[in-house]
Amino acid sequence: MPPLVLNRAQLREVDRLAVERYGMSSLVLMENAGRGAADWLCEMGVGGVVAVCCGPGANGGDGFVIARHLEAAGHAVQVLLFAEPTRIGGDAAHNLAVLQNSAIEILDFSDGGGSLAMEDVLRRAEWVVDALLGTGSRGDPRPPIATAIEAIHDVGSRVLAVDLPSGMDCDTGQVGLPTVRASYTATFVAGKPGFQHPEAGRHTGKVRVFPIGAPGCLLREAAAWTESG
Repeated sequence: MPPLVLNRAQLREVDRLAVERYGMSSLVLMENAGRGAADWLCEMGVGGVVAVCCGPGANGGDGFVIARHLEAAGHAVQVLLFAEPTRIGGDAAHNLAVLQNSAIEILDFSDGGGSLAMEDVLRRAEWVVDALLGTGSRGDPRPPIATAIEAIHDVGSRVLAVDLPSGMDCDTGQVGLPTVRASYTATFVAGKPGFQHPEAGRHTGKVRVFPIGAPGCLLREAAAWTESG
């Protein structure tokens, strides 16, 4: 079978049905996603600090999970937060609370300030994890997310994008100003239509798809949705 490709609406339905029809926990789905990305990072080799840049939504929640698993594996981790903690909700808020009760350093850049300090943290990192924006994002990123993306460009560290590079449209592959240029992209459930854009590879780097535990019959149903449009 050809690789599965799902757009943002179909991915949203996979998440919804996994919870409502199959009784899965959305926290488990997020945990599986973050764990897969963290394991891949460890597989590629981590010898220094990992800076995990997190935005306000589920993509940021994946980043919190990644940070926790990296720290548990013995790696030095710093979390850079680009959303006010009080505005983070759902499963992402749950995973942020876990970090807040742990020894992992969380640096809050949600007010758009501290750009020099942020750049210094990113410059010292061996890896930067882009968990800023997810598949629901459209158009040009805005501050403080845009500021973070520009800083990631400037420091030149290796970058792992979570699900897709922040600033890229999931469905079209169009890139906003700015868009992360990743070395690797850990994407979840299926490939994204936007990855087929001729210029997408300049931003995604090497792409690897990680399952999140959704039942195979649901994914086969999702593939039928793709075929039928």
